[in-house]
Amino acid sequence: MIAKIIYGETCQGTLNYVLGKEGMRILGYGNTFSQKVSPKFFGDVLHFQGQRNATKNRYAHISLNLPHGEHLNDKTFLKISKEYMEKMGFGEQPYVVVRHTDTTHEHVHIVTTIVKEDGKVLPIYNSHKRSMATRRYLEKKYGLSQAPTTKRNRQLPIYRLPEEQFGMDAEKGTKFYLQDVLNSINQKYKVRSFDELARLVKPYHIELRQTKNEMGRIGVAFGLNNQKGYRTRFLSGSAVHRNLSGPKLQKVFDAHSKSKLLPMHRKRLLKQIETTYGLFKTIRPHDLKDVLKGYQGIDIELETKGDVIEGYTIYDKSKYVFGKRGLGKHIRMQNRLEIFGNGNEPTQIDIESKQFKLEVQKAIKEALTTSYLKSLKQDGLLSEHIITRNFGDIVPNLKASEKFRFLERYIPRNQRIEFRKAVENAFPIIKKRIYELETKKEKEILEKKFKLIGKVLEKGIFNVGTEQGSIRLLFQALGVKYHDNQLSFTQSNKHTIPVKLGNLPFPENMEKHVSTGFVRQNHLMLEMLTEQSSENSPKMTGSAIFLPMIFPKLYERMDPVYKWQYERVALGSYVKYAEQMHAPFEKSAKDYITLFNAKGFYFVKGEKGFEVKSIYTNNKASYPLPKRTSLYLNSIPDLSVRLQRQRTVIKGLFEEGRNDLKNLWVGHLMERGVYDKVAFILTSEKAYPNLHREIVQHHMDNGLRQSLVQVSQRQSSVQQKRLLRKGVYAVSSLLGGRGKNQDEAFNGFKDELTDWSKYKRKGVGMG
Repeated sequence: MIAKIIYGETCQGTLNYVLGKEGMRILGYGNTFSQKVSPKFFGDVLHFQGQRNATKNRYAHISLNLPHGEHLNDKTFLKISKEYMEKMGFGEQPYVVVRHTDTTHEHVHIVTTIVKEDGKVLPIYNSHKRSMATRRYLEKKYGLSQAPTTKRNRQLPIYRLPEEQFGMDAEKGTKFYLQDVLNSINQKYKVRSFDELARLVKPYHIELRQTKNEMGRIGVAFGLNNQKGYRTRFLSGSAVHRNLSGPKLQKVFDAHSKSKLLPMHRKRLLKQIETTYGLFKTIRPHDLKDVLKGYQGIDIELETKGDVIEGYTIYDKSKYVFGKRGLGKHIRMQNRLEIFGNGNEPTQIDIESKQFKLEVQKAIKEALTTSYLKSLKQDGLLSEHIITRNFGDIVPNLKASEKFRFLERYIPRNQRIEFRKAVENAFPIIKKRIYELETKKEKEILEKKFKLIGKVLEKGIFNVGTEQGSIRLLFQALGVKYHDNQLSFTQSNKHTIPVKLGNLPFPENMEKHVSTGFVRQNHLMLEMLTEQSSENSPKMTGSAIFLPMIFPKLYERMDPVYKWQYERVALGSYVKYAEQMHAPFEKSAKDYITLFNAKGFYFVKGEKGFEVKSIYTNNKASYPLPKRTSLYLNSIPDLSVRLQRQRTVIKGLFEEGRNDLKNLWVGHLMERGVYDKVAFILTSEKAYPNLHREIVQHHMDNGLRQSLVQVSQRQSSVQQKRLLRKGVYAVSSLLGGRGKNQDEAFNGFKDELTDWSKYKRKGVGMG
């Protein structure tokens, strides 16, 4: 199901279209004193209520569209519509639900106002994101086909062109078809002129005509012509939609044309195209589209006149569209006959070109790196791995590489054996070069870590020293070790830096497992605390909040002032990550709070807005939410009651002993879809996720239940259980010790994942 929301300043035109369509059926009204009111009376009620506030977006036009071939009866469609309105916060507003039958897919239109009876306005923050979550919830509840939740490159629905018909109703259908396509085009592309807009809408049978009145005012009109006998009169842009008038479109075009980023995008594209030309000996004109897409990821459309290709239009990832005049004459096919002027000669890569040799080097480097990352034991550094590899070791990775397959595709068949031999012959030279580069890079990284350690000790971020050997905790958390007055990487002795600290004792109970990903996060965090990071430095991710779980002995020794700084930044990083994970389930501002509460985060309202805190950090540590998010939460009608309810949820987590980072960690892994690891923790570690039941249920249905069955079956053997602990998931060593009673076999699904009663007691339900 697809849900669309359009906000507008007036409702009369929308009501005329929705209620005037031939074959329409009024399924029902919302919040009217009777279901037998006339459409005219409802229109008057809606108009007068909307006029109680001067906001521009005072009316809402919503459409709920089913996929082709899917059917709902009127009663069910009305029920879904009412539930959609309730979840979106329109449940107490007057609205009408109207079913149309003019297209091949079933759909309803809902018209309402965001102005309440007292003249105040309903909050519409994040309404499109919340609409996606509501739509997903209803799809699951009513067994409807799920619409895609991610953006996909696809053409607009040309099939929606109105059927051949005449009269006023045809004009209404034309207006809304024009509105749908033109608004979608302007969202998808950064259009810079009326001529460009005309080219973009031509495939949808839309014609554009520019006008100018006696005062010199620019105007525009749109009409339909499918070249098959169906043609409409032209409608002015302002009649189609208020934002499609000539002056407003020209203002948008000027802003796009004057953007400072436009020359940068043009320069990048020119370089990408020249690089492509430099790789190929010949390119058959009709192959250029596949070549640019496969090599550079550039989308183009060939411009043809009969069988002759005159040029191409580029649809750039920046949303700009570049025609044959937009990038200069030098890259045009007519001016590059040495590449395009060979008639029907097949597209071939120039194996003697400098660019080809560079691409081979990239493919070999990618294969070497992939073989290192996929190796079972990453005992040494990348450079050490590279120097021990033979060509045969990387052949499987080469064959799996898209880069290598692209190159091989455009090598003539009679030269492919020579091509593979050339790659094999180039391997030793490239291997040596990459080895030298990686060696140099590793030395620089080790020196950088050494300097960072000095800064950390100088500022006293951690209470560590040499007397009890606790400084080794800092070394370990940065992926280095100390031995014989030398500092080196944890997994290698290849590079060393002299550090005379004497014979350091080894601290008891040091963490044995160190994840390279968390070492990287810890490094970034310490750079931030020592103010060595810059705006261009990599930013910490949501996983930074788990550092005290990964390196508990070190973080127990953290200075309170620096710990407050760390927790503040870690909270902010996690909130941004969690907001993305919550999007498919967040139907309202109430859900925003509920989903965070289930994870152990709660919100406090202050004079400057909202702050978020957590049960995993000090109570003084907080992160201020952006102004827009604070406004979003302020839109909750019973906000004080909702904030008060947080206490019950948080208290429940404490009472159940779920105020540990490992509970958040299990939920984190679940959200990332790492179900085999989650299943191992649930069955062996008995650490349950701090996650809302709706999200848990989603993951159970998505594959977690199957993983739980598989792991529980494997755990019937003690020997297999031990292998699981050692080989399947190393995080067990990070999560602390286990008692003997935790080794009991997993008992089916009788666990907290399916026992919703305790969650309902705690009041974490949504909706």
